[in-house]
Parts: sequence; structure tokens; C-alpha cells
Amino acid sequence: MVSLLSRLPRGGRDGGSGRRPGQLVWPAIAFSLAVSAAGLAGLGLALAVVQTLDPEGGLTTGESAALAGRLWVLAHGGELELGAGPLVLAPLLLTLGIGWGLSRAARGLVRVRELHTVGEVVRGAAVVVAVHVLLTVALAVALDAPDARTGVLRTAAGSALLALAAVGWGAGRESGVLDEWLDRLPLGARPLLRGALAGLLSALALCAAVVAVALVADAHGYATLSRSLGGAGAGALGLLGLAVLLLPNAAAAVLGLAAGPGFLVGTGTLVSVHGVTLGSVPALPLLAALPDTQAVPLIAFVSQAIPALAGLVAGATVGRWMRDGDGGSVVAGLTGLLSGVLLGVAGGVLVWVAGGSLGDGAMSRVGAPAIATAIAVAAQSGIAAALAASVTRWRSLG
Repeated sequence: MVSLLSRLPRGGRDGGSGRRPGQLVWPAIAFSLAVSAAGLAGLGLALAVVQTLDPEGGLTTGESAALAGRLWVLAHGGELELGAGPLVLAPLLLTLGIGWGLSRAARGLVRVRELHTVGEVVRGAAVVVAVHVLLTVALAVALDAPDARTGVLRTAAGSALLALAAVGWGAGRESGVLDEWLDRLPLGARPLLRGALAGLLSALALCAAVVAVALVADAHGYATLSRSLGGAGAGALGLLGLAVLLLPNAAAAVLGLAAGPGFLVGTGTLVSVHGVTLGSVPALPLLAALPDTQAVPLIAFVSQAIPALAGLVAGATVGRWMRDGDGGSVVAGLTGLLSGVLLGVAGGVLVWVAGGSLGDGAMSRVGAPAIATAIAVAAQSGIAAALAASVTRWRSLG
């Protein structure tokens, strides 16, 4: 729907203050509405299709729509107060999908309305953000029920942060405002940011590979747990879909394991390279990737190389993207060090966003410790990135 809107005929550009407010506001509202409408419709349709596989009758259409809405609220960092306690765990794959949609909406708005000045871009982006936040909060209020209370303030804050980041990125890239801002930064800023991004993506890809290996190693446990939960085809497919939505969360937990601090699945289960403590965990097939014994698995020891490997990628990216006037190998090494530190900070933020709570008591903490993970990743990645950037820069200079 967003792509369709972006291909609509463009209006004439009046230039700055000559543009009437409605020429910008209404298209911005339409683009923002398109993201929520398409996302909720797609999620609701997927849940409805899954329920048709249950021969005994699964959720009704209304219940499927309510579940889709609650997943949407959780993806924005919202909170559901259930009988077992607060549920605060964003399915990050859905969060990324919403962010992508908002970014595309912002780019479509800039393209259709031909926004180029900073003032126009800011006004258009502000409308998209405001409408998205209002829609998300309204959905949270509408879904509030005695057995599933929604945290409106948390939902509002989370949706605002997500929309600001995604819309700002999309509008800034499409209009050229972001490139202009980056050009004003000191020399070496672009390679530094590119290096941190490349390192973070590499780390997440390796962490996802660790999750996949752990699941394959205990495929029998995954199948057994999935069958024990019942629900016929609907149950199996629904659990698989939930596992896919939570895969980035699992990858973020593995980053905590790779860095050293480990991760928690409730207060009774700790997995780290220093030891494994097993307690009661939710009956979620994705958790079949957890160790079956107190012994630290081999894959956990292998994962310790991930921060260093991510640092090498970050450093090589820094050295490769540095221009002729950006300095020699010493400057590249310092830039690589900063890129590794920034990678650690980004990893800590990701771990914090990916964690949460699955209730009161034993399930009140899920995920890796954000600050400890950030410090550990920054130290390991920073050293590796400094060496890689220096060597890459030295080789490029001949």
C-alpha cells in the first residue's frame, strides 16, 4: 500500500512557504495510516489462516484480531498486564517490519510531495510520527481488558521512539538532508558509522547462526515440545511463527552469551560460558535451543569469537571506506577503535530492547544484561577493529 501511494502523481512544488498545509498534512496522514492498516491486516490475516488449520476450532475472527493488535502493541515496546504478571517482550522481527514500513512511508511522502528543505522534511515527518503514535495508543486503549491490561504510557513512548527513528531515517535519506548532515561531521565519521553498522549486522548474523545450530542439535526436543502443546497444525504453525518473530531476540541473547555475561530466561535459568543453571522455563519450542544439562555446550565456547569477528568486520570496513585525505594507518586504527566501541554501545541497546519480562517472580527477567554486554563487546570489538582498520588502511595506501 505504501508503494502504491508513492507512485501517485506528484503535485507541483510551490517552493517553501508557498505550499499549502493540506498539501503536506493529508498525504502524510495517508502514508502513516497505510503502514498501520497494512501491518495489522497482514498480521490478522496470518493468524486467521493459522486458526483454520485447527479442526476443533481455534480462535474466532475477533479473537484473532485482538491477538494481532496485542502483538502490534508489544512490538512497539508496550506492556500487557496478565494474570501471571507483566508481559514486556517485543517480538523484534515484527518491530523491524514496522520500522521498515514507516521508513518506506517517509520516503514515499518525500518523493510524492517533493520535499527538499529541512523545514518541509521535519513537518512531514512530524505528521507521520504523530499519526502513528496516536493510532498505536488508540489501539492499546481499545484492546484494554480486565484480563489483559495495556500499558498506555509505555506504548506511547515506545511507538514514538520507533517512529522517530524509522521516519527520520527514511525522510532524511530520501530528501538528502541526512547526507548533508553527515557531510558536516568531522573527517572519518562516515567510515566510523559504516564500520559500526557492518560489525553489528555481522554479529547478529553470527548469533542467529548459533541459535540455528542449537535448534538443529536438539530438533527432537523442539518437535516433542511442539507436539506436547497440542493444537494440531494450527498449534505447530503458530508456535513456528512465534519463534520466527522472536528470532532476533534470541540472537540478541546469544550476543550476551558471546560477550561473556550470558543471558537469563527467568531468574532460575542462566546460560553463560562460565556455567549453566537450569530452571523452569516457558513451554516455548524455541527454548529447545537451551542446553539440556548443566555442562556448557561447545557452541557456547565457539560463540566467544563473535565480538572479535564483528570487530574485524568493523575495522576492515573503516579502513576500506577511508578517503585519501582521512589520514594514515594510525588514524584508521583510532577510528576503528571508536567504531568497535560504538558497536558495543549499539549491541547493548539492542540487548536492552530485546529483553523484558514474562511475568512476575521467576520470569521477571529475560535476556542478557545490557550494560555488561555493551562493555564486553566494546572492549573486544574495539581492539579487533583497531587492528583490522590499521592493516586495511596500510594495505590500501600501498
